[in-house]
Amino acid sequence: MTEDLIIRKSGRVGHISLNRPKVIHSLNLEMCMAMTDVLLEWKDDDSVDAIIIDHSEGRGFCAGGDIAMLRESGMNDGKEGREFFYKEYQLNHLLFEYPKPVVAFMDGITMGGGVGISQPAKYRVATENTRFAMPETGIGLFPDVGGGWYLSRLEGRLGQFLALTGARLDGAECKEVGIATHYLPSEALQEAKERIAEKPDRIEGILGQLSDTPPEARIVKNLDKIDRLFASDDYEEILADLEAEGSEWADKERDTLGTKSPQTCKVALRQLKEGAAMETFADEMRNEYRIGYHVLVRHDFLEGVRALIVDKDNDPKWNPATPQETSDALIDEIFASLPDGEEWEPLA
Repeated sequence: MTEDLIIRKSGRVGHISLNRPKVIHSLNLEMCMAMTDVLLEWKDDDSVDAIIIDHSEGRGFCAGGDIAMLRESGMNDGKEGREFFYKEYQLNHLLFEYPKPVVAFMDGITMGGGVGISQPAKYRVATENTRFAMPETGIGLFPDVGGGWYLSRLEGRLGQFLALTGARLDGAECKEVGIATHYLPSEALQEAKERIAEKPDRIEGILGQLSDTPPEARIVKNLDKIDRLFASDDYEEILADLEAEGSEWADKERDTLGTKSPQTCKVALRQLKEGAAMETFADEMRNEYRIGYHVLVRHDFLEGVRALIVDKDNDPKWNPATPQETSDALIDEIFASLPDGEEWEPLA
């Protein structure tokens, strides 16, 4: 077991709290494996009727994965990073298929890996503190942990917009677009958890009773623009449409995209297009593992993490530097099947 998690039973509920407050509870390999082990144990435990996933303290639920380790691994043979992706995606898939109700409390920053362990939950609780994002295009990664499944199933083109720009949604916006199922004031969370532990057969009613009316969701006024200007699965067409629009909003989003890895933006668009057609979540995770396997050791990921997280100069030198130079052949390489014995598989 790892000290980075607090694992216990509360009443008839299995309770997992992420416990790495200094790094906003970012997931590492040990956490993913320990969560998987205890979820498998609780799956067949008649004294556990539901699962709660939350965080111990601090300003976020989960800011992502162990980016420093992934970069270190990518600069070498990629083996450790690929193992992390493999085990993390098995955890994501286990949660997606889990036979008992899971309640995820997305209080505070919920990004990357935090999305992967909250979106499969039947009940996804946002608060006034929630900040949801998939910001991977900014570091040359891609919206993984099931992003190709969840984002592609949002209404209209919102998923493509979030995947490309890394835009943040607050709790009210998450509730409005279906990323969250409930919106509770943060001061009601403790009561919610205590009541769920006592009566896990009444989760829906408990969350409903404690729910608050969220403030106006600001994203709503931009949905028509998002659907129109992010309509294409061709990245150059999106940029051209934003350029032609010429409005303040379109210029701001075009400038945002100008800071992102062109390679990653093209990967994300294809990932969501393919994800929308996937029949099973396992198919999605297999596809994402292929992408992660290849992207981990490529220039843009190593350079993106250097620029935004290591050196913090916020000036990544992408290669290829432009969308036009980012060929279809390059993207095909990133989506290519893996050698025998290397493909991702869900837990037996």
